[in-house]
Order: sequence, then C-alpha cells, then structure tokens
Amino acid sequence: MGKGRKFYVVWAGHHTGIFDTWDECKEAVSNFPGARYKSFDSQEAAVEAYRGSADEHIGIIKAIAKQKAENINYAAIPEITLNSIAVDAGCRHNPGPVEYQGVDVMSGKRLFHVGPLEGGSNNMGEFLAIVHALAMLDNQNRHDVTIYTDSRTAMAWVRNRHAKTTIVPTEANARIRQLVARAEAWLLSHRLLNPIVKWETEKWGEIPADFGRK
Repeated sequence: MGKGRKFYVVWAGHHTGIFDTWDECKEAVSNFPGARYKSFDSQEAAVEAYRGSADEHIGIIKAIAKQKAENINYAAIPEITLNSIAVDAGCRHNPGPVEYQGVDVMSGKRLFHVGPLEGGSNNMGEFLAIVHALAMLDNQNRHDVTIYTDSRTAMAWVRNRHAKTTIVPTEANARIRQLVARAEAWLLSHRLLNPIVKWETEKWGEIPADFGRK
C-alpha cells in the first residue's frame, strides 16, 4: 500500500460504497443533495465505517451544521418568505433507513417528523415530506403558507403526481412504498394550492429542516 493512500466512503450519493480515488468519490457525490462521505487512511477502516453509520464518523460536522442553522436570522433575508414550512429528508444509505421532517421557518419549531423507514431513498423521503406538508396545510385550510424544499427531483415528482423511484420493492421497504403510494393517491385527488419553492442553499445556507448529514 502506497504511503498517503486514501480510501473514500460514500454513504449517500449517486453511487455508494468504498472508492480508491478522489475522482471516483467526487463523481459519486457531486450535485447530490445531502451527500455523505469521508476519507480514511486504510481500506480496513473504510470497510468498517461503511458497514456502520455515517453519524459515527461525521457527527462533529453534523453538530456544527445544526448550530449554524439555529443561529441564522431568516427575517434578515428578504427573499425568504417567513410564513413557510421547510422540509427535508435524511438517508443513511441508498437504499437505507429514511426519515423526514417539516420545520416552521419563522420559529424553528419542528412540526412533524416521520421515520426511520427502512429500505428507501433520500428522494422518496423528500417527496413524502412535501406531500405531508401539503396535506397538513390543506387540513388546516392554510393555503397561504409556502413550502420550501432543496430537492428539485422531489418537486418534479410532486408536480407529476408520481414518484419515479428506481428502488426495487422488497419486504423490508413495504412501509415506505405504502406511504409513497398513499402520497401519490392524495396528489391525484387534491389541488396543489400551496406554493412549493426551491430553497436556495448557496445563497441562504442549509434548509432549516436539514438533518445535518453533510
């Protein structure tokens, strides 16, 4: 083994696994919302890390991200609509356990949280989060509230009333597939009255509902 050689673990990306070069790792995570990856000095350490949870290895980064999000004054950013809900999802592997949540942008209060749901993908979680917010606001007759998401894919799925997932159906992911089917049925039977807006991460920082798994 050459001195200084690195091994790269990707827990969430276009492709997941252990990569021998930075170029392969970069290709796997570039432009992937919520990408989770880390370098290791030995193949043995990388294998052990990949078999476990990313949280065990990037927990410090997670804590920093969470602290930054809590300290942002969104009222000072005129482009952001404060009468809004931010939604996001987190997934440890792809497929893997998925959870999603919705957060009130003005107060930072968590309004809902679901998961973990086994055998899903980050896109499935993002899709479910948007539909959950839509259904909740519809039940409350609050159609003036904006929904923010950082996932263009989930926005397209909602717009098309169909989750175009490539996740293979298994017994383990039956629950999340059931929720996706219910969400699609809800979209087909309801008008979408709340604005769904892309959260501009590069301008505003991480979305308030972010799980801090970067």
